[in-house]
Amino acid sequence: MKNPLKVLSALTATAALALGMTACGGGDNTQASSDTITYWASDQGNSLDDTAAKLKPSLDRFTEKTGVKVKLEVIGWTDLYNRILTAVTSGDGPDVLNIGNTWAVTLQETGAFEPVEGELLDAIGGKDRFLQTSWSTGGAEGKTPTSIPLYGLAYNMYYNTKMFKEAGIEKPPVTWEEFVADAKKLTKDTNGDGKPDQWGFTAAGASVSANSHQAFIRGLQNGGTLFDKDGKPTFDSDPQVAGVKQWVDLMAVDKVMSPSDAELSQGAQKVDNLINGKAAMMFDQSPLKNFAARDFKDWGVAPVPMMTADATGDRATQSHVAGINLSVFKNSKNKANAIKLAAFLTSDEEQVALNKAYSSLPVVTEASKDAAFQTEEVKAKNDALANHSLPMPLIAKEGQMETLTGTAIKNLFAKAATGTVSEDDIKAALKDANNQMAAAQ
Repeated sequence: MKNPLKVLSALTATAALALGMTACGGGDNTQASSDTITYWASDQGNSLDDTAAKLKPSLDRFTEKTGVKVKLEVIGWTDLYNRILTAVTSGDGPDVLNIGNTWAVTLQETGAFEPVEGELLDAIGGKDRFLQTSWSTGGAEGKTPTSIPLYGLAYNMYYNTKMFKEAGIEKPPVTWEEFVADAKKLTKDTNGDGKPDQWGFTAAGASVSANSHQAFIRGLQNGGTLFDKDGKPTFDSDPQVAGVKQWVDLMAVDKVMSPSDAELSQGAQKVDNLINGKAAMMFDQSPLKNFAARDFKDWGVAPVPMMTADATGDRATQSHVAGINLSVFKNSKNKANAIKLAAFLTSDEEQVALNKAYSSLPVVTEASKDAAFQTEEVKAKNDALANHSLPMPLIAKEGQMETLTGTAIKNLFAKAATGTVSEDDIKAALKDANNQMAAAQ
């Protein structure tokens, strides 16, 4: 998921209460008639306008096929979550909307969205059409999901092939040890001032969401987990500390990340570093649209390195199950047509068209077989999503978990940029986050 916001637990509870008190409503009051539905789409392109332009042909085909018009609004990630909560509270929302898939359980708790069963499940052709890792993000485990996968994403390692060639590195690293060693070879002082100005790796060190993803992935690779079997947080367990230490050490100890990365909050900034030759490697979900916009061709892609090349099970995790889901508002006045749109957007043909347009992954098995998704880059992402990813913890307070772990790491990077970070510092930061999470449960 791109840029998830902090989950506002009190507001969510209020939203659920307000929904129960709403006698009628639903849908956008500006709808002209029952043959018009409203759709809030997330920003999947290079801009809101770009997203809308790429989505328009699909919606036009839907209208041509069904006679149902779609009133589209593309909403940026910094606003989408709060807009959804406000709509839930007021009972005045769209008929269909996109959500970041890590929000699914929290939004499910509000009771505002149509369960994916019965007519809705039949319309989309059943769950077996979908990639099961993506389907698993639709709601809490053991409960009927309230969202449907729409766009798939996964982390891979992207690297600057020109910089690799200049450093004499013939192939991308497979293990974490190889990755750090290569990053050191690629960190150089190119202007002779005694300080590195080319770095082996770049990351958005101030991105709370990206840091929380790495706490999850690196913890699993080291044999840890953010929550135990009883649902209690284990942010400060030894394996989790080891995983976070590896991540922070890239700046604090290995010195292969620029201290300025501690201030980067947007993924596009690290992509710029790779394109501009300021850094040689990065982990990212979908930078191809940025590469294309800049006509950048000196790039390669590989799986995110693991602790050992033969890792299996949870230790072989290279990404969380990233992506965008689609939900239907339960109190939509045009539910039948909303369901038609959900079915259309997840059809094989539209999955091919939309995911080509946004450089994302189809979440429907048949669509994944299309020739457009047989490039090495897409095959690598598909493999990561299908075989080397797990959902972020499927809990109602997932957003709070991301905020606590991500902020702890953000602060550790800030400390690393100006001084040193010890293992005790990391333990203390994760213990504090763990205590706050436990108190919130």
